[in-house]
Amino acid sequence: MARIPINGVTLHVAETGSGEPIIFVHEFGGDARSWQPQVEHFSHHYRCVAYNARGYPPSDVPEDETLYGQHLSTADLKGVLDALDIEQAFVVGLSMGAYTGLMLTMQHPERVRALVFASGGSGAYPATRKQFLADTNAVAEKILQANSVDTAGIASGPSRVQLQNKNQAVWEQFAAHLSEHSAVGSAHTLRHVQAERPSLYDLTDDLRAVTTPTLLVVGDEDESCLDVNLYLKRTMPHSGLSIFPKSGHLLNLEEPERFNALIDEFFQTVQAGQWSRRDPRSETVSAFGQKT
Repeated sequence: MARIPINGVTLHVAETGSGEPIIFVHEFGGDARSWQPQVEHFSHHYRCVAYNARGYPPSDVPEDETLYGQHLSTADLKGVLDALDIEQAFVVGLSMGAYTGLMLTMQHPERVRALVFASGGSGAYPATRKQFLADTNAVAEKILQANSVDTAGIASGPSRVQLQNKNQAVWEQFAAHLSEHSAVGSAHTLRHVQAERPSLYDLTDDLRAVTTPTLLVVGDEDESCLDVNLYLKRTMPHSGLSIFPKSGHLLNLEEPERFNALIDEFFQTVQAGQWSRRDPRSETVSAFGQKT
Protein backbone atom coordinates (compact mmCIF):
# COMPACT_ATOMS: atom_id res chain seq x y z
CA MET A 1 0.00 0.00 0.00
CA ALA A 2 1.14 3.54 -0.68
CA ARG A 3 0.07 7.15 -0.36
CA ILE A 4 0.62 8.89 -3.68
CA PRO A 5 0.35 12.65 -4.36
CA ILE A 6 -2.09 13.23 -7.21
CA ASN A 7 -3.71 16.48 -8.35
CA GLY A 8 -3.05 18.33 -5.12
CA VAL A 9 -4.15 15.55 -2.75
CA THR A 10 -2.62 12.34 -1.50
CA LEU A 11 -4.49 9.14 -2.35
CA HIS A 12 -4.32 5.75 -0.68
CA VAL A 13 -3.43 3.15 -3.33
CA ALA A 14 -3.15 -0.62 -2.90
CA GLU A 15 -1.48 -2.87 -5.47
CA THR A 16 -1.43 -6.68 -5.63
CA GLY A 17 -0.29 -9.23 -8.21
CA SER A 18 1.36 -8.93 -11.60
CA GLY A 19 0.37 -9.07 -15.24
CA GLU A 20 -1.96 -6.87 -17.26
CA PRO A 21 -3.28 -4.10 -14.97
CA ILE A 22 -6.81 -3.84 -13.65
CA ILE A 23 -7.82 -0.73 -11.74
CA PHE A 24 -10.86 -0.96 -9.46
CA VAL A 25 -12.86 2.24 -8.79
CA HIS A 26 -15.20 2.14 -5.80
CA GLU A 27 -18.75 3.40 -5.26
CA PHE A 28 -19.98 6.13 -2.92
CA GLY A 29 -20.61 3.80 0.02
CA GLY A 30 -17.47 1.74 -0.45
CA ASP A 31 -13.73 2.14 -0.65
CA ALA A 32 -10.75 0.10 -1.85
CA ARG A 33 -11.60 -2.64 0.67
CA SER A 34 -14.88 -3.29 -1.14
CA TRP A 35 -12.93 -4.93 -3.95
CA GLN A 36 -11.33 -7.64 -1.78
CA PRO A 37 -13.22 -10.55 -3.44
CA GLN A 38 -12.10 -9.31 -6.85
CA VAL A 39 -8.50 -8.56 -5.89
CA GLU A 40 -8.13 -12.00 -4.31
CA HIS A 41 -9.44 -13.62 -7.48
CA PHE A 42 -7.75 -11.58 -10.20
CA SER A 43 -4.36 -10.96 -8.57
CA HIS A 44 -3.31 -14.49 -9.50
CA HIS A 45 -3.09 -13.40 -13.13
CA TYR A 46 -3.38 -9.60 -13.19
CA ARG A 47 -1.81 -6.54 -11.58
CA CYS A 48 -4.67 -5.31 -9.40
CA VAL A 49 -4.87 -1.69 -8.27
CA ALA A 50 -7.54 -0.28 -5.93
CA TYR A 51 -7.54 3.18 -4.41
CA ASN A 52 -9.60 5.39 -2.13
CA ALA A 53 -11.05 8.46 -3.82
CA ARG A 54 -10.38 11.90 -2.39
CA GLY A 55 -12.57 12.38 0.67
CA TYR A 56 -12.16 8.73 1.73
CA PRO A 57 -9.58 8.16 4.49
CA PRO A 58 -6.76 7.31 4.50
CA SER A 59 -6.78 9.38 1.29
CA ASP A 60 -6.87 13.12 1.96
CA VAL A 61 -10.18 14.70 2.93
CA PRO A 62 -10.16 18.31 1.72
CA GLU A 63 -12.33 20.69 3.73
CA ASP A 64 -12.69 22.98 0.72
CA GLU A 65 -15.81 22.02 -1.25
CA THR A 66 -14.28 23.30 -4.49
CA LEU A 67 -11.78 20.44 -4.32
CA TYR A 68 -14.50 17.92 -5.17
CA GLY A 69 -16.20 17.29 -8.50
CA GLN A 70 -16.56 14.76 -11.31
CA HIS A 71 -13.79 16.41 -13.33
CA LEU A 72 -11.45 15.91 -10.37
CA SER A 73 -12.58 12.31 -9.84
CA THR A 74 -11.81 11.54 -13.48
CA ALA A 75 -8.46 13.34 -13.28
CA ASP A 76 -7.60 11.40 -10.11
CA LEU A 77 -8.24 8.08 -11.85
CA LYS A 78 -5.98 9.10 -14.70
CA GLY A 79 -3.48 10.38 -12.13
CA VAL A 80 -3.30 6.97 -10.46
CA LEU A 81 -2.55 5.36 -13.82
CA ASP A 82 0.12 7.98 -14.51
CA ALA A 83 1.72 7.63 -11.08
CA LEU A 84 1.99 3.86 -11.47
CA ASP A 85 3.31 4.11 -15.06
CA ILE A 86 0.28 2.24 -16.41
CA GLU A 87 -0.24 3.17 -20.04
CA GLN A 88 -3.47 1.20 -20.42
CA ALA A 89 -5.61 -0.79 -18.00
CA PHE A 90 -8.78 -2.75 -17.66
CA VAL A 91 -11.07 -0.47 -15.63
CA VAL A 92 -13.68 -1.96 -13.30
CA GLY A 93 -15.99 0.56 -11.66
CA LEU A 94 -19.03 0.23 -9.43
CA SER A 95 -21.71 2.93 -9.35
CA MET A 96 -19.87 6.24 -8.75
CA GLY A 97 -16.71 4.44 -9.83
CA ALA A 98 -18.43 3.14 -12.97
CA TYR A 99 -19.34 6.70 -13.96
CA THR A 100 -15.74 7.83 -13.39
CA GLY A 101 -14.45 4.90 -15.44
CA LEU A 102 -16.82 5.81 -18.25
CA MET A 103 -15.69 9.45 -18.19
CA LEU A 104 -12.05 8.35 -18.43
CA THR A 105 -12.98 6.06 -21.31
CA MET A 106 -14.68 8.91 -23.15
CA GLN A 107 -11.94 11.47 -22.51
CA HIS A 108 -8.86 9.24 -22.73
CA PRO A 109 -9.86 6.08 -24.64
CA GLU A 110 -6.22 5.17 -25.23
CA ARG A 111 -5.81 4.53 -21.49
CA VAL A 112 -8.66 1.99 -21.17
CA ARG A 113 -8.27 -1.52 -22.58
CA ALA A 114 -11.85 -2.36 -21.63
CA LEU A 115 -14.43 -1.04 -19.19
CA VAL A 116 -16.69 -2.82 -16.71
CA PHE A 117 -19.54 -0.44 -15.89
CA ALA A 118 -21.27 -2.08 -12.92
CA SER A 119 -24.33 -0.68 -11.13
CA GLY A 120 -23.80 2.66 -12.82
CA GLY A 121 -26.27 5.37 -13.71
CA SER A 122 -27.87 6.49 -10.43
CA GLY A 123 -29.57 9.82 -10.91
CA ALA A 124 -29.50 9.77 -14.68
CA TYR A 125 -32.99 8.48 -15.49
CA PRO A 126 -35.00 11.56 -16.53
CA ALA A 127 -38.23 10.61 -14.74
CA THR A 128 -36.52 10.35 -11.35
CA ARG A 129 -33.56 12.71 -11.73
CA LYS A 130 -35.18 15.63 -9.89
CA GLN A 131 -35.94 13.41 -6.89
CA PHE A 132 -32.39 12.00 -6.95
CA LEU A 133 -30.87 15.47 -6.80
CA ALA A 134 -33.15 16.50 -3.93
CA ASP A 135 -32.42 13.32 -1.99
CA THR A 136 -28.68 13.54 -2.59
CA ASN A 137 -28.43 17.09 -1.31
CA ALA A 138 -30.68 16.31 1.65
CA VAL A 139 -28.52 13.37 2.71
CA ALA A 140 -25.38 15.49 2.34
CA GLU A 141 -26.87 18.13 4.64
CA LYS A 142 -27.94 15.48 7.15
CA ILE A 143 -24.42 14.03 7.22
CA LEU A 144 -22.86 17.45 7.80
CA GLN A 145 -25.32 18.38 10.53
CA ALA A 146 -24.74 15.09 12.36
CA ASN A 147 -21.02 15.05 11.59
CA SER A 148 -21.46 11.36 10.87
CA VAL A 149 -22.14 9.20 7.83
CA ASP A 150 -25.72 7.90 7.85
CA THR A 151 -24.56 4.30 8.09
CA ALA A 152 -27.93 2.78 9.00
CA GLY A 153 -29.81 4.65 6.29
CA ILE A 154 -27.31 4.07 3.50
CA ALA A 155 -26.47 0.45 4.31
CA SER A 156 -30.17 -0.45 4.51
CA GLY A 157 -31.18 1.43 1.39
CA PRO A 158 -33.55 -0.16 -1.16
CA SER A 159 -30.74 -1.38 -3.42
CA ARG A 160 -28.47 -2.61 -0.59
CA VAL A 161 -30.91 -4.76 1.39
CA GLN A 162 -30.26 -7.51 -1.16
CA LEU A 163 -26.73 -7.91 0.22
CA GLN A 164 -28.07 -7.98 3.77
CA ASN A 165 -30.53 -10.72 2.81
CA LYS A 166 -27.95 -12.78 0.94
CA ASN A 167 -24.98 -12.52 3.30
CA GLN A 168 -25.45 -10.85 6.69
CA ALA A 169 -21.75 -11.09 7.61
CA VAL A 170 -20.57 -9.39 4.41
CA TRP A 171 -23.25 -6.73 4.80
CA GLU A 172 -22.13 -6.06 8.38
CA GLN A 173 -18.54 -5.66 7.18
CA PHE A 174 -19.70 -3.27 4.46
CA ALA A 175 -21.63 -1.23 7.05
CA ALA A 176 -18.64 -1.20 9.41
CA HIS A 177 -16.36 0.13 6.68
CA LEU A 178 -18.99 2.71 5.71
CA SER A 179 -19.18 3.94 9.32
CA GLU A 180 -15.46 4.76 9.16
CA HIS A 181 -15.90 7.18 6.26
CA SER A 182 -15.45 10.91 6.70
CA ALA A 183 -18.63 12.95 7.12
CA VAL A 184 -17.04 15.92 5.37
CA GLY A 185 -15.67 13.84 2.52
CA SER A 186 -18.93 11.95 2.05
CA ALA A 187 -21.09 15.07 2.08
CA HIS A 188 -18.88 16.97 -0.36
CA THR A 189 -18.76 13.91 -2.63
CA LEU A 190 -22.56 13.71 -2.63
CA ARG A 191 -22.96 17.39 -3.39
CA HIS A 192 -20.22 17.96 -5.91
CA VAL A 193 -19.65 14.60 -7.56
CA GLN A 194 -22.98 12.79 -7.42
CA ALA A 195 -25.35 15.75 -7.69
CA GLU A 196 -23.37 17.89 -10.14
CA ARG A 197 -22.21 15.33 -12.69
CA PRO A 198 -24.02 15.46 -16.05
CA SER A 199 -26.87 13.08 -16.68
CA LEU A 200 -25.83 10.27 -19.03
CA TYR A 201 -28.92 11.10 -21.07
CA ASP A 202 -27.28 14.43 -21.93
CA LEU A 203 -24.22 12.64 -23.34
CA THR A 204 -25.88 10.51 -26.01
CA ASP A 205 -23.65 11.54 -28.91
CA ASP A 206 -20.47 11.05 -26.88
CA LEU A 207 -21.64 7.66 -25.64
CA ARG A 208 -22.53 6.53 -29.14
CA ALA A 209 -18.97 7.33 -30.24
CA VAL A 210 -17.31 5.09 -27.62
CA THR A 211 -15.51 2.16 -29.28
CA THR A 212 -13.84 0.77 -26.14
CA PRO A 213 -15.19 -2.70 -25.25
CA THR A 214 -17.69 -2.10 -22.45
CA LEU A 215 -19.52 -4.54 -20.23
CA LEU A 216 -22.61 -3.13 -18.53
CA VAL A 217 -23.67 -5.03 -15.41
CA VAL A 218 -26.76 -4.27 -13.32
CA GLY A 219 -29.02 -5.96 -10.80
CA ASP A 220 -32.67 -6.43 -11.69
CA GLU A 221 -33.72 -4.89 -8.35
CA ASP A 222 -31.47 -1.84 -8.69
CA GLU A 223 -34.34 0.45 -9.63
CA SER A 224 -32.26 3.62 -10.03
CA CYS A 225 -29.94 1.99 -12.56
CA LEU A 226 -31.92 -0.63 -14.46
CA ASP A 227 -33.54 1.64 -17.07
CA VAL A 228 -30.28 3.59 -17.50
CA ASN A 229 -28.37 0.47 -18.45
CA LEU A 230 -30.95 -0.44 -21.07
CA TYR A 231 -30.48 3.05 -22.49
CA LEU A 232 -26.69 2.61 -22.48
CA LYS A 233 -26.94 -0.76 -24.22
CA ARG A 234 -29.08 0.80 -26.94
CA THR A 235 -26.76 3.80 -27.24
CA MET A 236 -23.28 2.26 -27.06
CA PRO A 237 -22.78 -0.15 -29.98
CA HIS A 238 -19.62 -1.66 -28.47
CA SER A 239 -21.31 -2.57 -25.19
CA GLY A 240 -22.80 -5.76 -23.80
CA LEU A 241 -25.34 -5.96 -20.99
CA SER A 242 -25.62 -8.51 -18.18
CA ILE A 243 -28.51 -8.36 -15.70
CA PHE A 244 -28.14 -10.25 -12.43
CA PRO A 245 -31.46 -11.70 -11.19
CA LYS A 246 -32.72 -10.97 -7.67
CA SER A 247 -29.83 -8.55 -7.15
CA GLY A 248 -29.32 -4.97 -6.04
CA HIS A 249 -26.50 -2.44 -6.20
CA LEU A 250 -23.50 -4.14 -4.56
CA LEU A 251 -23.10 -6.84 -7.17
CA ASN A 252 -19.42 -7.55 -6.52
CA LEU A 253 -20.25 -8.33 -2.87
CA GLU A 254 -23.66 -9.92 -3.39
CA GLU A 255 -22.54 -12.37 -6.06
CA PRO A 256 -18.70 -12.35 -6.05
CA GLU A 257 -18.21 -15.67 -7.83
CA ARG A 258 -20.68 -14.82 -10.59
CA PHE A 259 -19.31 -11.29 -10.88
CA ASN A 260 -15.71 -12.52 -11.12
CA ALA A 261 -16.54 -15.22 -13.65
CA LEU A 262 -18.41 -12.73 -15.85
CA ILE A 263 -15.50 -10.30 -15.83
CA ASP A 264 -13.00 -13.10 -16.44
CA GLU A 265 -14.91 -14.13 -19.55
CA PHE A 266 -15.20 -10.51 -20.71
CA PHE A 267 -11.47 -9.87 -20.33
CA GLN A 268 -10.60 -13.09 -22.15
CA THR A 269 -12.94 -12.18 -25.00
CA VAL A 270 -11.30 -8.76 -25.31
CA GLN A 271 -7.81 -10.26 -25.17
CA ALA A 272 -8.77 -12.65 -27.95
CA GLY A 273 -9.97 -9.74 -30.08
CA GLN A 274 -13.48 -11.18 -30.20
CA TRP A 275 -15.49 -8.36 -28.60
CA SER A 276 -17.12 -6.80 -31.63
CA ARG A 277 -19.45 -3.96 -32.46
CA ARG A 278 -23.16 -4.68 -32.42
CA ASP A 279 -24.42 -5.74 -35.83
CA PRO A 280 -26.29 -2.68 -37.16
CA ARG A 281 -28.98 -4.99 -38.53
CA SER A 282 -30.07 -5.68 -34.93
CA GLU A 283 -30.62 -2.01 -34.09
CA THR A 284 -34.36 -1.93 -34.74
CA VAL A 285 -37.47 -2.71 -32.72
CA SER A 286 -38.95 -4.55 -35.69
CA ALA A 287 -38.90 -8.35 -35.48
CA PHE A 288 -38.85 -8.47 -39.28
CA GLY A 289 -35.95 -6.15 -40.02
CA GLN A 290 -38.04 -3.17 -41.04
CA LYS A 291 -36.49 0.21 -40.20
CA THR A 292 -38.68 2.46 -38.11
